[in-house]
Amino acid sequence: MQAHGVGKIWKQPVSVLVLLHDGAGQALMLERADRAGFWQSVTGSVEAGETPFEAALRETAEETGIVLTAAQLRDWQYATEYEIYPHWRHRYASGVTRNTEHWFSARIPRQSAVVLSEHTAWRWLNVREAAALAFSPSNRQALLRLADERSF
Repeated sequence: MQAHGVGKIWKQPVSVLVLLHDGAGQALMLERADRAGFWQSVTGSVEAGETPFEAALRETAEETGIVLTAAQLRDWQYATEYEIYPHWRHRYASGVTRNTEHWFSARIPRQSAVVLSEHTAWRWLNVREAAALAFSPSNRQALLRLADERSF
């Protein structure tokens, strides 16, 4: 996050998306606490002073309790830009309407203990079913790309 104004910390319009999968066609999906029915992969903003890679490791640990090693995290070397949903723009400095999202993935065992902090539920789904459930178009696109790779 970056500071702007008096006492207000604004989110940077740079984020990460981390697809957690089991290597056998299943992806872990999380239901947002602030939006019931909004399912997603691990996501989060890059904080001041950290790289997207570091943010991906941090966000995965924060949101799921799963601590990945750097070797486990695959950097897709891909970023997409999208319009920030209007109901979340208050988190950003005035006039910020677009976000750049960097994509990552990690293969984890399905029996990994998931400890939620920012979500209300989690579940494993076939990657294509996960894509259909994802509320975010970029999350959906990333899951479909993972499914198409057939690299499980």
